[in-house]
Amino acid sequence: MKIVVIGGTGLIGSKLVHRLAGHGHTAIAASPSSGVDTLTGEGLAEALVGADVVVDVSNSPSFEDRAVLEFFRTSTANILAAAAAAGVGHLVALSVVGTERLAESGYFRAKIAQEALIRQGDLPYSIVQATQFFEFVASIADAATVAGTVRLAAAPFQPIAAEDVAAAVGVTALGAPVGGTVEVAGPDRFRLDELVRQHLARRGDPRPVATDPQARYFGALLDEHTLVPGPDALLARTRFEDWQAVTGAAAGR
Repeated sequence: MKIVVIGGTGLIGSKLVHRLAGHGHTAIAASPSSGVDTLTGEGLAEALVGADVVVDVSNSPSFEDRAVLEFFRTSTANILAAAAAAGVGHLVALSVVGTERLAESGYFRAKIAQEALIRQGDLPYSIVQATQFFEFVASIADAATVAGTVRLAAAPFQPIAAEDVAAAVGVTALGAPVGGTVEVAGPDRFRLDELVRQHLARRGDPRPVATDPQARYFGALLDEHTLVPGPDALLARTRFEDWQAVTGAAAGR
């Protein structure tokens, strides 16, 4: 099976390409560095020739409200058109659990627009919504830092390892189109503020974490349900403490 991975050199894409190739499939990493630009359409038609599946795990280079919306609208429209012209039978897109509940955020409004375009299109599709990656916990802290203090709500969330996200996307890509959404999440639920506090302390990061129910998550207020998956979500096996131990050792910490 030939599978073209848009964003195939990124965090999830590179892991996905490696997994698919390891199972004997022809996995093509498509990104600007390989001559495929989904914003302009350059190289896209050529990359999709003979493809059975196209997987979109790309992300916007800018999270500014207008820029990110323009990226996902234009990129998705170009992918849909090129995939249809190439006779691709399945589009798989990676999104985020709770996207529809995060519309106060410009980034998530852009993801809502992306999902809507895919659902309204004629291409058979599957949308994989994943919870926050373990790898992004430090970035969440950075985005929530105000005057040296990390301000986060005590909202529950169920983060997942990037390797497990790639595995779920891979399984979805090799299956029949769902025509809807599949949710994937980590095995354990945490409070957002507590997990970030624990992670920063383990890394020796001195920033204090203040629990603030009004703190915004990339522009959106959180409640008890915003970030958590539904009861039918697929749960990965990797636990945060195991991921942390392995990645900490690899980084010499």
